[in-house]
Amino acid sequence: MLKLTLVFVCAALTLSAFPSQQSADRALTDRARALLKQTPLIDGHNDYPWALREKAQRDFARLDIAKPQPSIMTDIPRLRAGGVGGQFWSVYVPVELTGQTAVTATLEEIDTVHQMVRRYSDTFELALTADDVERIFKQGRIASLIGMEGGHSIDNSLAALRMFYRLGARYMTLTHAKNTGWADSATDDPKFGGLAPFGEEVVREMNWLGMLVDLSHVSPETMEDAIRVSQAPVIFSHSSARALNDVPRNVPDAVLRLLPKNGGVVMVTFVPGFLSPGVADWNKLQDGERERLTKQFPSDAAAVTRGVDEWTRSHPAPRATLSDAADHIDHIRQVAGIDHIGLGSDFDGITAVPLGLEDVSTYPSLVAELLRRGYKDEEIGKILGGNILRVMRQVEKVSKRLQSERGPSAVLFQQQ
Repeated sequence: MLKLTLVFVCAALTLSAFPSQQSADRALTDRARALLKQTPLIDGHNDYPWALREKAQRDFARLDIAKPQPSIMTDIPRLRAGGVGGQFWSVYVPVELTGQTAVTATLEEIDTVHQMVRRYSDTFELALTADDVERIFKQGRIASLIGMEGGHSIDNSLAALRMFYRLGARYMTLTHAKNTGWADSATDDPKFGGLAPFGEEVVREMNWLGMLVDLSHVSPETMEDAIRVSQAPVIFSHSSARALNDVPRNVPDAVLRLLPKNGGVVMVTFVPGFLSPGVADWNKLQDGERERLTKQFPSDAAAVTRGVDEWTRSHPAPRATLSDAADHIDHIRQVAGIDHIGLGSDFDGITAVPLGLEDVSTYPSLVAELLRRGYKDEEIGKILGGNILRVMRQVEKVSKRLQSERGPSAVLFQQQ
């Protein structure tokens, strides 16, 4: 009888704890939403322009983000729910596009952002400076910035780089998945051991322009070279911590330790394979199966696809979580410091999402988790947007000084 009574008492205590826990969670979420109204959350990387190209051939009427669009991760109702105050829209084009084809495709992606801002002018406004971001945020709209994802977009031309800046591009990722003719990628065989001489000139010209040097996708050697050459802070628009998940796209601790002197920011990404070692290991196994099937069926892509799908059904993927993303923020804070952290989701550039970070509406949940872990309001303000705004202002200041000292570079690319 005593045992039965104890069971009922324990059950009652457990049930009575639920309302208090739910109340605490609501309080944290309410506090998170209040913080998002005070400081612009500036996400470093969203691939909606490419999603529009792939799913609707750049036709806004076919994928109208003024209303919910469950086939993608971004729409205006969810941006509002997520408290997004500023967004770097990625004008990504694949590395398979080269030369003038890559330039043209990048121009089309930039045109998409300009059209988006015009079509939804009550929600978006193009931002070119840190002051623009803050002004637009205070007016209740989402500051829209343009980020170029991959140095292949300039076709080895500093003149093209300068023209992209005039069209609104405010960062460029030096490489994407493959090396450029002047910089090593994180996911290609090294060619230069970092930056080639022309790559150093690209970084210097970006400093002159006032364009942020983005080191996501580049090799650790390229990271170190760019930080050495750059006179302004660098960014990682969508990367996480390599010490927690040893994948090439993440940032090693040795590079994180360079950021306090440089002033740069790592914008923690939500890519599951970059957050979770379990997901990264599963990805390797799936890639291995695809490679095996490709060798078995070299002329039958459909057979390869069917085989990979069958393997995936029998080997369910693990899930990364919101907590994993917070762990990466914790680590970067520990190694580089609170002044060197931002957020760069990669929404609509990924095919899987972490539990709790499914789309652009979920930022309040991440902020609530950071509050739960003891982050102060001021620290969260830095992570949300304060740090990247500081970087932007410093980049603008360096540009003003350099342009008072010299004109644009006349250096031409020569095959290394």
